[in-house]
Amino acid sequence: MISVCLADSLPVVHYGVKSYFKDHPGINITSQIGSFLMVQDALKNKIVDVLIIDLELYGLNSIYELKAIIKSFPNTKVLVFTNLNEQIYSSNAIKAGACGYIHKSSKLEALELMILKVSQGIVTMSETVLRNLALIAKQNKTGQLHRKLSNREVEVLRFLSDGKKNNEISKILGLNEKTISTYKLRLLQKLNVSNLVDLVNKAKNLAIV
Repeated sequence: MISVCLADSLPVVHYGVKSYFKDHPGINITSQIGSFLMVQDALKNKIVDVLIIDLELYGLNSIYELKAIIKSFPNTKVLVFTNLNEQIYSSNAIKAGACGYIHKSSKLEALELMILKVSQGIVTMSETVLRNLALIAKQNKTGQLHRKLSNREVEVLRFLSDGKKNNEISKILGLNEKTISTYKLRLLQKLNVSNLVDLVNKAKNLAIV
């Protein structure tokens, strides 16, 4: 029996996933948490084969925090289950150590298959993610702008898009405020815009945030 911990901020996701796997012969949702602050205790207190986690989970501010959890609990396979753009975030999640990435628009049958594969240590992504990644090389220059952004730049861009100021972002990410200003300047340059409003609008048009 595969023991699964579901980490998601939305009660409706907890209800739907729990209901679907209620009588499953090989998968058991043994714990459900709504905050990243609870992840470490959840993995310490019981054996968890697969951690299903949303990148927008409350308290999860950086892909580096997820990477630290993966490093601390190597026997637990991580499967990302999120609404964030697959083309932008899936490769970053896999590089951080996640074994799988699936969009929340996928059917629960697809999530079931992913859990089974990930539990065996097979790095896998949904067909949609694989198709999107395969199309990257065929996209025009504008479509590839996001590929120039680092993980940290994408994170800073998300917080800027949420209306957060440099000092707020620095506290969230634990970085110097001057460092955030540097990231902001790089973002303006890489996305070829001159102000924050245009930066956010372009990021939304490219589905980066």
